[in-house]
Amino acid sequence: MGATKKEWTREEVAVRILAGETLVVYNNQLLRIPQAWLNVHPGGSLAILHFVGRDATDEIDAYHCDETLAKLKSYVIGTVETSSGIWEPLVPPIMTGWVRKLSSDGKTAWHNEATPLPPSSLSSEILLVERPNLSHLVPPPTTLSLEDQARHSAAYKALHNRIIDAGLYNTRYITGYGPEVARYLLLAASSAVAYSYDWLIISAVCLGLLWHQLVFTVHDLGHMGVTHDWTKDRLIAILLADFIGGLSVGWWVDNHNVHHLSSMTVVWLHIHLKTNLGSDPDIEHLPFLAISTAFFNSLWSSYYKRTMLFYILLGFGRFNLYANAYTFLWRKAFDHRRAKGGRWSWWLEVIGVLFFWCLGCGSWSRAITYLVVSHVVTSPLHVQIVLSHFSMSTEDLGPVESFPHRQLRTTTDVICPPHLSFMHGGLHLQVTHHLFPRLPRHNLREASVLVKEFAKEQDLVYAEFGFISGNGEVLDVLKGVANQAKIVGIVADREIREAMEKKVQ
Repeated sequence: MGATKKEWTREEVAVRILAGETLVVYNNQLLRIPQAWLNVHPGGSLAILHFVGRDATDEIDAYHCDETLAKLKSYVIGTVETSSGIWEPLVPPIMTGWVRKLSSDGKTAWHNEATPLPPSSLSSEILLVERPNLSHLVPPPTTLSLEDQARHSAAYKALHNRIIDAGLYNTRYITGYGPEVARYLLLAASSAVAYSYDWLIISAVCLGLLWHQLVFTVHDLGHMGVTHDWTKDRLIAILLADFIGGLSVGWWVDNHNVHHLSSMTVVWLHIHLKTNLGSDPDIEHLPFLAISTAFFNSLWSSYYKRTMLFYILLGFGRFNLYANAYTFLWRKAFDHRRAKGGRWSWWLEVIGVLFFWCLGCGSWSRAITYLVVSHVVTSPLHVQIVLSHFSMSTEDLGPVESFPHRQLRTTTDVICPPHLSFMHGGLHLQVTHHLFPRLPRHNLREASVLVKEFAKEQDLVYAEFGFISGNGEVLDVLKGVANQAKIVGIVADREIREAMEKKVQ
């Protein structure tokens, strides 16, 4: 579709969104994303739907290479009318639980996919009716200043240019990945040799450590942060994640993009009939772990689109990854709307997973022992992941909040000396990684120096914790939520007893 030389007002954009169009603002231009592309977007449709009616310039630039950005021109339908160059955001329909689906007559219509919830006084409450209307696209009151958020955004763009000019997007193949490949080969060889001598436990431990280390490179590949070529990165990722690790890199990318864009936020949407919980799938760990009291009201996840299963504790977290990965692959088996490369990559992932599970180790007792030991060894990885987020804010500040403000508010670094950074895979520098997700992992430490300068200049907090103190912060959050849950239980128990006593009388 060609560009239309038209300036769109905020009201006109809102009307077109309610009519079912997917409109996103980028560099004060209005992009109309066709349904065909929304269905096959490599980063998942949610990554786009969460920014309908909003200025997604920073997010789009952070996640896409120059080649992809050049293709956006075909989606431009005009410019947007702004106040002093600042677009006043709308609330994306999906944040109020609304999505477009095929109805019985074959036409797309608005559908609310949330679950029942009694009225609540939560600050992020947005009332819904039978279908969204203009009032539902208006952001709720916020303490944030649109001008301040625009200032943060402008400074972030300047920071991004500094990162590019410093050559930090160049991958360090020799000094970065060289030592890592040597470490992978050593662990793989140690596991194989130990197994050949029937040292089952030692072999399982080495295999678990190999998985622990490989996941960091798979993470880079999923972000196109190694070769920066989708096909090459995806092929290598499938080899490491599916064939060697038994997981699905396709699921991880789909999940992880939503995590980055909606990092740690819990969005509650209310109606007399329905509600919806989103947005970050990486903080939905009920019934074992609740890191926000918002989870007391509903168990529905807008990402997983199901009432969440009993999450296995961190020591067996890898089994949960299997469940989510295979559910994703099964769902994609019936979805023929795929982007270029989507079909062959799905088949290759399925073959990889089957190959992984065909590797046996003798009797059932030996197999179970090997399975449990190797998987428990990977548990530190899950501890590392929660340290960078669980202690941070889960509050949804609405669409007014800028990309850099949200990432710094919801993410923290784990302080670690350079010689031990391999244990964290270099991803202990989560603040910088969340601001620049495509940045090669081995350049994060150098880039973090620039990010800290940026945070200081913009009067933003750059959070850092040590490994021990970080665990304490996470435990304090869990304890705080548990104490509130205890109070809720006491009140509910008392109300039940009073109701029963009245009934008896």
